[in-house]
Amino acid sequence: MNIYAEFHARVAAILARIVASGRLPGDLDLARFVVEPPRDPVHGDLAVNAAMVYAKEAGVGFANPRQLATELAAALAEDEDVATAEVAGPGFLNLRLKPAVFAAVLRAALQEGPRFGAGSALPKRKINVEYVSANPTGPMHVGHGRGAVFGDVLANLLAYAGHAVTREYYINDAGAQVDALARSAYLRYREILGERVEIADGLYPGEYLRPIGAALAAQFGEALLRRPEDEWIEAARIIAVAAMMEGIRADLAALGIKHEVFFSERSLTAGGKDLIAATIAQLRAACLVYVGRLPAPKGQPSEDWEDREQTLFKSTQFGDDIDRPLTKSDGTYTYFAADIAYHKSKIERGFEVLIDIWGADHGGYVKRMQAAVAALSGGRALLDVKLCQLVKLMRGGEPVKMSKRSGDFVTLREVVDEVGADAVRFMMLFRKNDAVLEFDLARVIEQSKDNPVFYVQYAHARGKSVMRQAQTTFPGIDLSVAALAGADLSLLVDPGEIRLIKLVAQYPRVIEAAATAHEPHRIAFFLHDLASDLHSHWTRGKDQPQLRFVNEERRDLTVARLALVAAVTSVLAAGLAILGVHAPDEMR
Repeated sequence: MNIYAEFHARVAAILARIVASGRLPGDLDLARFVVEPPRDPVHGDLAVNAAMVYAKEAGVGFANPRQLATELAAALAEDEDVATAEVAGPGFLNLRLKPAVFAAVLRAALQEGPRFGAGSALPKRKINVEYVSANPTGPMHVGHGRGAVFGDVLANLLAYAGHAVTREYYINDAGAQVDALARSAYLRYREILGERVEIADGLYPGEYLRPIGAALAAQFGEALLRRPEDEWIEAARIIAVAAMMEGIRADLAALGIKHEVFFSERSLTAGGKDLIAATIAQLRAACLVYVGRLPAPKGQPSEDWEDREQTLFKSTQFGDDIDRPLTKSDGTYTYFAADIAYHKSKIERGFEVLIDIWGADHGGYVKRMQAAVAALSGGRALLDVKLCQLVKLMRGGEPVKMSKRSGDFVTLREVVDEVGADAVRFMMLFRKNDAVLEFDLARVIEQSKDNPVFYVQYAHARGKSVMRQAQTTFPGIDLSVAALAGADLSLLVDPGEIRLIKLVAQYPRVIEAAATAHEPHRIAFFLHDLASDLHSHWTRGKDQPQLRFVNEERRDLTVARLALVAAVTSVLAAGLAILGVHAPDEMR
């Protein structure tokens, strides 16, 4: 039950009647306005900006937004669920709802349980979420973990909202970095066989490559020592990439992350096919590829610029800054050309929305990929790229030193093993993805209100504790959903109780807004707010016994308050499930 969506529909119906009267244009998009909680709760329960949105388009129908807002208020005042409808400022509309509306929301939250707020997305779309996609050249680091959690929770959120979601990992198993991995593994192979080796600049020095060197030695013995690079590099590449991907899958599994599709970059040109060439041919047939020269960049040199004739994609036709090269000076494909072919495969698989989760250092790549997707799909597919900023790893406020195992960074697995998957998943979302995140290893395991993940989990455990206390105080009390939903909810009149009920009512709207904006951090923020209000009201009960959830003298009031606690606890559990974080029944 989403009261914000319901009242949006009711306001839209009133506007439709005004349109039918000829006082508003017939082509209005009646979905453009919003119904939301007012910034200051003293103004009511719902704020509506419809008059501000449409009055300018009314022509002679309305002199100003306040006039349209006054007519909307008069119509809504007749609604059986509206207590008051008031016009504020230049034309905003503030609604105060009758208590029965929020009682119905509380019952819906109890009866729908983990599905409260789920499946409301319209239209329902086929969505591909590609995330992590770390180069298989070493263990995953904490920065990879942020993108991994963000993408996984976004996929959970979109599926919860009702979309058909596929989780995908793009394996960058072609190109110079993978060749460097193969050469690094070969050095470790020689080392295993007794040679003294030096890791040259540009290669990977981490200890994690020793087992791969040992695997090469076990399979080939000394045979590879006598072969030239062009004969051993493929074997080293295959074994090294397979080992790296096995480790990456294990690291992701420790974080509770599983992908449904692993797409190999090498598959684009393997088995006698060349999907990159086919993609370029398609763009050329659409007159979107030409041979030309790029102007010299102003200011900082650009990696895309060479003073020569190049095969270029007309990305400027789709909003990019310059056209982009598809082949290098040696005739091989650019990374961009391969990425275009890969995204073409997503479009051909029927995805309407493509969401890519990238590191912040790829920001300059966004426009060209959006241009390519627009060109390949004829504008039918949408590419949304979410950039995840850096993670600064701290311990007690001090930067954490680097890992010996990886060579130059702390691995994701080391962090998960130290603080647990719940802490990593929650904290990676407790800041918006485009802001730098400080992750303090000491803070995230504290049992205090300063640790957000503990604070939210403790709220769920506290709710469960209240239920156990009620069973002790009132032996045999019926705590079934039916019994709690049948409670006299009109007994919930304290401001703290009302605040909790209204927060529960916001949850379906938060789900809808977060899914629409592709912003899963909103769920973490909401859960923290809900937990904070539950803890605050519980604390008030310590000083004012009449406010306690379990009232020994009032069984009826206790049952009503238990209904509230059960609804809050259910929403906390549902939200934590979207985040992939456990909702414990008790904290020890």
